[in-house]
Amino acid sequence: MDKTTRSGNPEPGNVKPKPRRRRTAVARNRNDPGKPPRKHPKRNRPGGLQRTLLLTGIEMLGLSIAAVCAIILLLGYSAGRFSGTSFFGHLLPFTAGVLVLIVAVSVFLLGWWKLRQWLRRYSEFFTPALSISLALLIAWLVTHDQFMLAYGNFRTLVGGKEEAGRVTIAHQVYAAYRRHDSAQLQKMVNRSQEYRQAIEDAARSFALDVDLLHGIAATESSFIPRDSHDGGRGLFQITRVPETVLAQARRRLNTEKIVLDNPRHNAFVAAATFKHYLAEMKDDLFLGLLAYNIGPANGGLRFIMQQYGATDFTTIQPYLQTLPRDYPIRVLAYSLAFRLWQQEGRLLAYEEGNNAIRIQRIGIPGLRSDL
Repeated sequence: MDKTTRSGNPEPGNVKPKPRRRRTAVARNRNDPGKPPRKHPKRNRPGGLQRTLLLTGIEMLGLSIAAVCAIILLLGYSAGRFSGTSFFGHLLPFTAGVLVLIVAVSVFLLGWWKLRQWLRRYSEFFTPALSISLALLIAWLVTHDQFMLAYGNFRTLVGGKEEAGRVTIAHQVYAAYRRHDSAQLQKMVNRSQEYRQAIEDAARSFALDVDLLHGIAATESSFIPRDSHDGGRGLFQITRVPETVLAQARRRLNTEKIVLDNPRHNAFVAAATFKHYLAEMKDDLFLGLLAYNIGPANGGLRFIMQQYGATDFTTIQPYLQTLPRDYPIRVLAYSLAFRLWQQEGRLLAYEEGNNAIRIQRIGIPGLRSDL
């Protein structure tokens, strides 16, 4: 029982202190409705930084893909539209177009930044998704023929003399393919099926394009193996080859003796020979094919080029008056036929419909397009 004083009040030492009420944010809000509840700082969730970096990387990747394709398309189209040497008719309009492109890119980036700030209020996933969608849209446009034409113009614009020479020779190949009789070409393709496995094995063993080897065989023998009056033997009309080439063929075939009448042996020797000359010509496809055809005659192609100061396939042609200058063109035209047969199941007629653009998109075997 608590002790009390005479006045009825409890003694000071026996008074129990009342517990203090803790004012929460809700209570404070009730007393002062004008003040919002105090917000506690959010703790960083585990992996939050990694997720932000990942989403930002996806966004930048999508924008980069879209920007590169758009720039190639616009510059390529402008280069084709304003090609020429006249200052006011061609050079000045193209320069003005480049300036407009720079301004457009700047406006786009500014607009994207503002859109990004607005979208991130709702979800951090919106901007990466939008950038990837934009990249997919540009990628869809890339598959159209108009882009291929613009891309070709862009390559010529940037590649200069080297690219112009490549394009010129490529169109010689397309023209040679177009001149072939379709029925005769189909017969030759049918004859090649007997030797397909041997040629594929040889190409795989020496890391060569199998359609290129088919094109060489088609040019040399039309897939009718025989011995020619100039000493050519078999499917690839093998004549004199360096001893190192024969050694490589023997090693890959795992045999001690090469029999050129054996189509498999013949294909391996041809692949080793072409690989040898391709390396000698520093991977220049046209010079490699020309060197394969010339062989060691007249000291070989490398000696002929050094003698006349020629540096590429275009500059060496005037000095090959008694040698087959069109050999690489013929090989590549046949190689193109085999590639079309493999990919399309038929030999497309170059002049029909949109086949010309379609064939150019498929590309010439061995000729790097770098798309």
